[in-house]
Amino acid sequence: MTVLDKKFLEDAFHATYHVDLKHQGMRFDQFLLTHMKGHSREQIKKKIANGEIVITNRESAMRPSSKLHYGDEIQIVIHKENHEDEFWRGEKIQLQNTFETVYEDEDIIVINKPPFMATHPTGRHMFYCATVLLEQKFGKTIHSCHRIDRETSGILVMGKNSKAAMEVSTAFENDLVRKVYFWISKHTPDRLREDSFWARERLGGNETGLKKVITKHFPEDSNEGKEAETFYRVLGSNAKYSYGLAFPRTGRTHQIRVHAMVKGYPLLGDKLYLGGYEMFQRYKDNLTSTEDHDAMEIARHALHAIALNIPYQGTRKILQAGLPLDFLDWFKQNMPLDPVALKELIAFEVQNYFSKFS
Repeated sequence: MTVLDKKFLEDAFHATYHVDLKHQGMRFDQFLLTHMKGHSREQIKKKIANGEIVITNRESAMRPSSKLHYGDEIQIVIHKENHEDEFWRGEKIQLQNTFETVYEDEDIIVINKPPFMATHPTGRHMFYCATVLLEQKFGKTIHSCHRIDRETSGILVMGKNSKAAMEVSTAFENDLVRKVYFWISKHTPDRLREDSFWARERLGGNETGLKKVITKHFPEDSNEGKEAETFYRVLGSNAKYSYGLAFPRTGRTHQIRVHAMVKGYPLLGDKLYLGGYEMFQRYKDNLTSTEDHDAMEIARHALHAIALNIPYQGTRKILQAGLPLDFLDWFKQNMPLDPVALKELIAFEVQNYFSKFS
């Protein structure tokens, strides 16, 4: 498939695709299912029937079973609907459409990404995405240099051109970027009762099917999984909760969340590693109970990418974001503290860590 044109408008996505030789003879709906991940066959059939997806050089009626020919051009229009809405306790969450710009020059822009915003379009998440919103702002292609989970908020570096994006992406891929995350957790009775600790459990996924979303953990001396290492600093605690900073030395999937859970600090709001797979599925299918919400307490897992130390244009650049609004609201209700003092404490710990890499 060759992309001839694509653009995001405020309320619709338009794209034109060229059918390559390898797709000669493929059913229309099969082609679309392959390239429109997150849409069901029934949704695609409806879009064909409504004329939202057409083969432009066909005069006859198009059906899901129509065979494609080499050179066909397919136009797709996806309208912004309610499939990206997020809910908490039965009410729609008001998503943030604005964000703090942490740093910007002619080559990159660094934002403090709000929770639930995707890095770039994927699956059913087409419009509430950092690249899409920035492309609307700048009127040109914006490149993602790395990604953080939708529910995770915080520092996100985007390239304004492909050269700058490649420079930053390469730094991430070669493990040259130092990262700091802020977290809030619940307690388990067997948690490590130390101000700081390492987690070195090996991580990997050997589940199949729907459970492949789970990252499993294995002992440090195991042959299973891959090497993983996270340092944790506990900044404060009470009888029920703790909060602190995580300094991952590797970048495995769900690393901070799994390592925190293993050490007795499952993150607040983490449907998968605090709640379990069955609860995760109920949230995914919008079948949650009051008890599920009570167990999670907040709408998303409590993880925030608060700082990066990144090689950029011949020097190491420190990027730091403020805490998200939902965390600050949670603290007011559950662990009253001085936000200025917390900010200063975080800045001290971040500077102390990054000083080792200057």
